[in-house]
Amino acid sequence: MLTPEQDQLLCRVGPETEMGRTIRRYWLPALLAADLPHPDCDPRRVDLLGETFVAFKDTQGRIGVLDEACRHRSASLALGRVEECGIRCIYHGWKFAYDSTVLETPNVADPEFKNRFRARAYPAREAGGLIWVYLGPADREPAFPHYSWFDLPAANVRATAHLVDCNYVQILEGLVDSSHLGILHMDGLKRSNDSDLGFARKINSMQFNLAPSLEVEETSYGFNCAALRAVDGDDGGQMEARVAAFVAPGMVFNPNGDVITAIVPNDDLNSTFFHVFWDKGQPIGEEPLRSKQLEFVGLDDASLRKSGLDRSSQRDDRPARHNGFHQDRDAMRCGRAFSGLPGLIQEDVVVSVSGGHIRDRSREVLSGADVAIGRVYRTLLGAAQRAGSGGDPVGIGANIDTRRIKGVNARLAPGQRWQSLLSWA
Repeated sequence: MLTPEQDQLLCRVGPETEMGRTIRRYWLPALLAADLPHPDCDPRRVDLLGETFVAFKDTQGRIGVLDEACRHRSASLALGRVEECGIRCIYHGWKFAYDSTVLETPNVADPEFKNRFRARAYPAREAGGLIWVYLGPADREPAFPHYSWFDLPAANVRATAHLVDCNYVQILEGLVDSSHLGILHMDGLKRSNDSDLGFARKINSMQFNLAPSLEVEETSYGFNCAALRAVDGDDGGQMEARVAAFVAPGMVFNPNGDVITAIVPNDDLNSTFFHVFWDKGQPIGEEPLRSKQLEFVGLDDASLRKSGLDRSSQRDDRPARHNGFHQDRDAMRCGRAFSGLPGLIQEDVVVSVSGGHIRDRSREVLSGADVAIGRVYRTLLGAAQRAGSGGDPVGIGANIDTRRIKGVNARLAPGQRWQSLLSWA
């Protein structure tokens, strides 16, 4: 159980907060690579950790992330023109390069004026279907991580993003909570019985054991959590192990082994939820595989729009607490659906949002099924404590080969330890 003070420390992420300063020490996903598809495309406004930025791709393909407010009179650079290796404010024409250099100030006669100051720019990289940014102190910038899916062709990677109207911690809790899967997602698990999707086959067995044994082990990047289930119908003591890797401050390598989820706070009350799927052998980033899997989990464009989760959704009638999230009670009563919600993703989002933007965790009673949730709290609070005392938070400055981090789903022979499935063992 968290105290109210610990709860607030975890959830508040603005630039002057302890957790906000800690999360800024990491490279964070900020956008999909598809959001800036080609040089000189339209800029994108980005909300991160209680601040607003503009992202653009210049004529040479370099990614720029600047403060949204123009250095002149704070007009939004998200309204600007991306042209000739810079972004130009439409108010007075001041133009800035990706690296903070001031290129032009056309309404100022002094040609040296532009050399007297710079914009605020942040290191940015494009990799693995995402655009990453570092918002922390320049002298503490960590090495850019290199994850295994970065090495695959773009056609074999599919990245998605959607908005969730609650604090980032509430979503992280669900990502490491294995015991809810066979209950909340029972409709999707039943559909997996008849699906030929690799993703569906890997989650199928979770419908048969609702109370897995959970074990957690601390790592240099966060922790690993193993959900252990007896294999249904096997009398030889064989166990199935689903091992997730939590990478601070907000990434989870799913036990399926070919998908990660990453939660990035837009501010205290809203978050962006990234998924990256990959397949070494199949072009799942291309049709027809792309749509087939997205529809199964509820991440296709139509499902996100219907659920109000797409990043442009501002509709007053989108599913929310005040309208019961448009839950289909008739389907629940007649046995067509357990949750009354349309897909796996929508189910996860609704239960996270249903407790309010920031829940009061001091009133909750955790159990043995929540061991990984408690570890999330400890990991993030510990990271903030280390950063606050001048050190490096977990995962920063450590000698970590990030290419070897993975989730695992496998059967264990009698006596075999789940740690033997991991590269780190």
